[in-house]
Amino acid sequence: MSGRRTKRSTHRRPASSDRVSHADPRAAHEIERLKRENDQLREKLAERDRRITDLERQLALHQQNSTTTSKPPSSDGLAGRQRARGRRASSRRNPGGQPGHPGHSRPLVPAERVNAIVDLVPDACRHCRRRLHARDAVDGPRRHQVTELPPVEAHITEYRCHHRRCPGCGKTTQAPLPDEIAGQFGPQLTALIAYLTVVCRMPRLVVQRFFESALQIPISLGSTQAAWEEASAAVAAPYAELEAALPQEPVLNGDETGHRTNGDKRWLWTFVARTFVFYRIATSRGSDVLKTLLGASFAGVLGSDRLPSYLTYTASQRQFCWAHLTRNLLSALDLAQTPSATRFCREALALDRRLFRLWRRFRGDPTARGAPLTREELIAKVLPIEKRLFALGERHLDAANKDVRNLASVFFVHNPHLFTFVHEVGVAPTNNAAERALRTAVQWRKIMFGNRSDDGERAVERLLTITRTCQLQQINALVYLTAAIATHRRHERVMSLLHSARTP
Repeated sequence: MSGRRTKRSTHRRPASSDRVSHADPRAAHEIERLKRENDQLREKLAERDRRITDLERQLALHQQNSTTTSKPPSSDGLAGRQRARGRRASSRRNPGGQPGHPGHSRPLVPAERVNAIVDLVPDACRHCRRRLHARDAVDGPRRHQVTELPPVEAHITEYRCHHRRCPGCGKTTQAPLPDEIAGQFGPQLTALIAYLTVVCRMPRLVVQRFFESALQIPISLGSTQAAWEEASAAVAAPYAELEAALPQEPVLNGDETGHRTNGDKRWLWTFVARTFVFYRIATSRGSDVLKTLLGASFAGVLGSDRLPSYLTYTASQRQFCWAHLTRNLLSALDLAQTPSATRFCREALALDRRLFRLWRRFRGDPTARGAPLTREELIAKVLPIEKRLFALGERHLDAANKDVRNLASVFFVHNPHLFTFVHEVGVAPTNNAAERALRTAVQWRKIMFGNRSDDGERAVERLLTITRTCQLQQINALVYLTAAIATHRRHERVMSLLHSARTP
């Protein structure tokens, strides 16, 4: 063995692919083809994963019901997951009133309201058959009242307008009809047609058949429409007064829903104040409607959902609906696919439940656990919840889940607008008042299939506003409509619902 060391080569050993390329160009080409095929398969797998994720989300959305969305309970069809109804566990109590439950019975009307009195006097003892006389009377009679309708028939008055010839000029003069009976139907009958249509939500054809069969009053469909239009004209002034009072209200709750006029898209808006309800049909769902009705800015508290129309409108204070927020959280929990999104929704829902337990205690709900709270105690107990929701939103502003990111933005950006009800008198945490007002209008729309003209829109606005306001103020809507039509025919001022609401 030689004592001279062999010098190590400094040349880089060729890579396997290089060796293959030099050895066999066809093998190198095959490797490149396999790489391209591998990349294509990876892209297809990624695309399929995206499609599967999208389909799973669509399926989850399709299975949601009214508890996780803003859909009404009537829309919970067979395709979606059925909403839990009734008690989850069977109760051991017997059906009916429970021991200690106060009974309810129909009270007797005052004696002055009774139309007829029939005295039933026994003439013989039912035990020994001995004859009884007036001197044997004891105590007072037992009163039993039976309510019955009188024979239903129309009261028809014929007005005969006589003629007289003037001996001076020789011309003939005919006695004029009073303004109240200028038409063929009196104020009460005209008001009843409008009442049955807007309050009882009876289609005009059903109203016509009811009058002809039950009341024996022949009437045409055109006459029912004329009565509807006259009732609308009669309440135009009270409607305008309520519209003018909207900007001065300290608290308003607003909502909107779709409407149709001759197939064209419209939006039915409602605003609920403390003493009245207001409706307006508009061609827009934007904030321009708010500016038209409430002014450039609203000085009170505006309760609503988080529709952009309300977010872009200027209001002194806001109260966003917690019912909508709860449904959004439940929906996000159903769609959550990561542990982080699930934890966010569950933590927010836990704080939501704590908040409403405190609210029920403040309202004195008998089912709430714990002593009733004062306003100061409510504020002190809600403050930690408010801070925790703010911090929760701040931590998840950059969440990968879109639903979580949006809800986190609500908790962080709009945090003060979620707790206005805690500090302000007359403000509710939900927008249920406006949603209940819309429900009446939606039921009417589904039965009547919308409107056909601008005059029809105005009639719906006015009559819904007046009748719902009468119900809120515990005024008989039929009596008010009758008085309004009679007053309108005399060309006098119709009674204001705004003033009646403010009268102590």
